[in-house]
Amino acid sequence: MATKEELLEELIEAVVEYEEEDCVEAAQKVLDNPDVITPMEGVLDGLAAGMEKVGVLFDTHEYFVPEVLMCADALYAGLDILRPHIEKDDSASKASVVLGSVQGDVHDIGKNLVKMMFDIAGWDVYDLGRDVPLEDFVEKQLDTGSDVLAMSAMMTTTMLGMKKVIAMVKEKNPDCLIMLGGAPLTRDVANLFGADGYAESAGNAVSEGIKMIGNLRKYEKGEIA
Repeated sequence: MATKEELLEELIEAVVEYEEEDCVEAAQKVLDNPDVITPMEGVLDGLAAGMEKVGVLFDTHEYFVPEVLMCADALYAGLDILRPHIEKDDSASKASVVLGSVQGDVHDIGKNLVKMMFDIAGWDVYDLGRDVPLEDFVEKQLDTGSDVLAMSAMMTTTMLGMKKVIAMVKEKNPDCLIMLGGAPLTRDVANLFGADGYAESAGNAVSEGIKMIGNLRKYEKGEIA
């Protein structure tokens, strides 16, 4: 019988080596050994831990965006196997997020990494994709009542639409938190637009998203409040 450490290492390696089939097999092994490891441990200490290693490779320029995205695909393959078997506290309120790249912008690398972070956290994620009409953000946020609305833009011309969306959403739902990301933005601009959070660039979103996964792991394990 495999040990917990061996099962976790298989998951980590499958993510780092961006091997989707291996990740699926490793995730299935976790389910086949309930006395050794739980699905949540597989997600946090296997899949997410593997993505943290990917983050190091990205920061040291050994991996670049294409490799990171393939690693993310492998992670999702394993997550699809394990997530249905994670017991959830029905008494706890589940958070939700609407996200997408604003109208006129087809860049979605950073957005996809942030989506992954929310997926791992167990949030309800409503991904509108890229080149999203401004009204669609407003309609989806109001329709779902999401806790967070996250928008990304990589061009100065498209980022101006964020201010319009924020104004429309905040007028109808002032409690919704707004997160912005993208190269042309600065923290001052995000604040001026009325946002509650900010990520510097797509590359920054990769690093920050992976760091957030690490913090999530610590939170779930009770290491941070």
